[in-house]
Amino acid sequence: MNRPLIAFPVFMGLFFGLLLMLGGPPLMVLAVAAVTMGAIVMTKPLRGLLLFCLIAPAVPWSVVNLGVRITVSEALLVLTWMGVLWQRLMGDPSLQGRTTPRLAPEQRMIWLMIWSLVPLIVGQLMVQAEGSGPVNWVRWLLNLSLLFLVPLLTPDAPRRDRMMVCLLLGYLGLLALSLGVFFKTRDSRAMIPILSSLHYAHPEALEDIFSADYTRMASPWVHPNATGGALLLGVPLALFYGVAHQGWRRWLGFAVAIGGAAGIVFSGSRGALLCLGLLVVWLASRRVPYAGRMLVAGALAASAMLMFYPPAQQRFVSLFSSGDVSTGVRFDEYSRYPEAVARYPLGVGFKIDPPPPNTGLIGISNLWLNYMYKLGFPGMVLFIAITLAWWREVRHFGDPSHITPANAMRIGSAGAIVAALMTGFIDHYYSFTQVLLALFWMIMAISLQEARQPITAPSPPKAP
Repeated sequence: MNRPLIAFPVFMGLFFGLLLMLGGPPLMVLAVAAVTMGAIVMTKPLRGLLLFCLIAPAVPWSVVNLGVRITVSEALLVLTWMGVLWQRLMGDPSLQGRTTPRLAPEQRMIWLMIWSLVPLIVGQLMVQAEGSGPVNWVRWLLNLSLLFLVPLLTPDAPRRDRMMVCLLLGYLGLLALSLGVFFKTRDSRAMIPILSSLHYAHPEALEDIFSADYTRMASPWVHPNATGGALLLGVPLALFYGVAHQGWRRWLGFAVAIGGAAGIVFSGSRGALLCLGLLVVWLASRRVPYAGRMLVAGALAASAMLMFYPPAQQRFVSLFSSGDVSTGVRFDEYSRYPEAVARYPLGVGFKIDPPPPNTGLIGISNLWLNYMYKLGFPGMVLFIAITLAWWREVRHFGDPSHITPANAMRIGSAGAIVAALMTGFIDHYYSFTQVLLALFWMIMAISLQEARQPITAPSPPKAP
């Protein structure tokens, strides 16, 4: 009999027996679950991507300790990439010879990754603060890697459809939890024990954020603006997915789109709401069907909210108030930004997020300027180069006045990124916010895949 085949179960039995003696049943159960999950993903890496799609939108910052603290979503990405490498070594025919596209967006992303070594090293030397720059850098690269992982694991329509279903189910879970708690309690602080049970780090930060304005809808994305940013990516994608399909897939897409729009309103994220409206205006200018009706319906719904929902009235009035704190902070950020650039011309790197402590500097609520803050001027230029190359590939929608299964997801995925980039003028969440950053690059990868398909391509096959 083959000795390795005998040795492996003996070793695993001894290993789990030792865990049972040292840590008791809970530790052994966790170890069994971890080994099982590892085996599932290592044998089929696509499963890791699908699990990421389920978990990342719903509970993005639930953490696990693997020697360093890392989110469960990022741990799944690590495991998925390990599975890809392992299956290639094992000669998996579905991965042999398959490489991710090396066209302009992907090539420029590689250059951004290479350049990031410079601010990483400079920041380690210049920034005096606690934090592990190399660990944060690896996590950032892991989030960017969705641009390469999505086309690698979902090269055909059926696999892309499975990925989309899992992503929308993840968003549906987010909305069910967030809207459910909101309608039941109308108090964002009710989310604190739920997120604590999901192993969210820094419970004191949860208390501060949810107590600041407890009338705004709470979510696992914690900050209301991050909630708005996550939902802004999901709403256009879900809406056009629903348009492109029939049956339960259509209802799934419409449920996420309608629930996501409501979540943006109840979270009080003014930037996300404004950019969602601008996206609808842009779609209407491209003569996309029903965009004009959506604009009118949105205006009527907004008017009703302002008439009958006091928190919406307060948020609207604050837009025109000279004493609005968030608006004042943004003006202060822009006025003091040149000082930060002069002090850190190559960026602050990855040891901490801006601003560096004990410097008197403040951060910046701008997507592109935050890239410059972290990675210096070359980093911002490379990010702009990536987005320009992306737009050149995805801007042709065929005839947008006639939505078909062949162009619906082109419009939806590109629209989600356009809306995200519009928020970049007033928020920075898509630059270095872990997991939200991964969703941004994932949807960009989806839009590139859709754009690289023939415009007359058939719709994905429907499941029985």
